[in-house]
Amino acid sequence: MWPASRNSLGYNVAVHGQKTYHGVAILSKHPFDEVKTRLPGDDGDQQARYIEAVIFGIRIASIYLPNGNPVASEKYAYKLAWMERLIAHANALLKFEEPLVLAGDYNVIPQPVDAKNPQVWVNDALFLPPTRAKFRELINLGLTEAVRTLNPEPGIYTFWDYQDIARRRDNGIRIDHLLLSPQAADRLKSTRIDKHVRAWEKPSDHVPVVAEFAA
Repeated sequence: MWPASRNSLGYNVAVHGQKTYHGVAILSKHPFDEVKTRLPGDDGDQQARYIEAVIFGIRIASIYLPNGNPVASEKYAYKLAWMERLIAHANALLKFEEPLVLAGDYNVIPQPVDAKNPQVWVNDALFLPPTRAKFRELINLGLTEAVRTLNPEPGIYTFWDYQDIARRRDNGIRIDHLLLSPQAADRLKSTRIDKHVRAWEKPSDHVPVVAEFAA
């Protein structure tokens, strides 16, 4: 982990990363009360996919869940095992009964409505029944899926393939999620997806997912 620091824009920054590979970060205008890296449950896992911090009384985790493709490989088994570890850790965190936000790239398409062309994804690790079942198991711990709670309509995506035709045809999927404990959900005011960012020069294939909470 890179130590928490303060950048020139006034943000406190905590990063857990691997050069040119995986990485997660949390930035805050408020100081960190505590920072933890690594998802519990496998001391041998070296992939930088999880960082957690308490900021101004809110516990926030930044998550980069494994992709899992190709399915007929150890990568899919690792994805499901990682999700099992996340479920166990989330269950433990919920016992603190504090505002909790589990945010990031989950590499999970929860429902057919979360893809423009769901039939294209039926054999993909992001949409296979075991993947979606694990995601439901996580939600069923008592978490609220922020975007879908306030925006149940179809056509809401957070990822478009780098081929420009995918963006122009709005051929997207929704794989970036904010999961909230009851204490955080009670303070949820609004959510939005900044789709316009995808049209910037040299953008990410993901776009920001934003949530606003009451103080």
